[in-house]
Amino acid sequence: MVDIRSVALDETLALKQRVLRPHQTIDELRRECTGLADLACFAAIEDGRVVGTAIVHREAAPWAPDDTRALRLRSMATEEGRRGEGIGGAVLDAAIDHARLQGAGLLWCNARTPAVSFYERAGFRTRGEPWVDPAIGPHIAMFLVIDYVSVSA
Repeated sequence: MVDIRSVALDETLALKQRVLRPHQTIDELRRECTGLADLACFAAIEDGRVVGTAIVHREAAPWAPDDTRALRLRSMATEEGRRGEGIGGAVLDAAIDHARLQGAGLLWCNARTPAVSFYERAGFRTRGEPWVDPAIGPHIAMFLVIDYVSVSA
C-alpha cells in the first residue's frame, strides 16, 4: 500500500536525483530549495521507500509576476518502473489540495514535455511555447487555476 503524506525536503531528494537530476548532487538539490517561501513537500511511500515526490512553494508565474497567491509545483517524480500505477497522480492530488487550502489562485510548473498529458489529465493547461533546458531537456509552462475552498473548524 502506498501512503501519500507531507514530508521533510530531504526525504524527496534521493528520488529527485535518480529520476530528474542525476547530474546534480543531493547537496546541490537541497541548496536549490533553500529559502523557498512556504515550501511544502509530498511523498508517496511504500514499505519505507519513497516512490513518488512533489514540492510546492510560493512563487509568482513568469506571466503574472504580481500574483502573490500563486504556487509553483516542482520535483514531480515517480520511481522508474512504477509509472502508470497512479502514484504520480496521487502525489499531484496532494499538491493540488495543499494549494487549494493555502488559498492559491494558480498552481504552475515547468513540465517536461513527455509529461504534458499527465498534467492535462489533472486539469493543467499549457502556456507559451516549449523550450529546451540543456541540462534536463524539453519543457513547457503549465498551469491550473485553483478554486479556493474555505475550511471551517
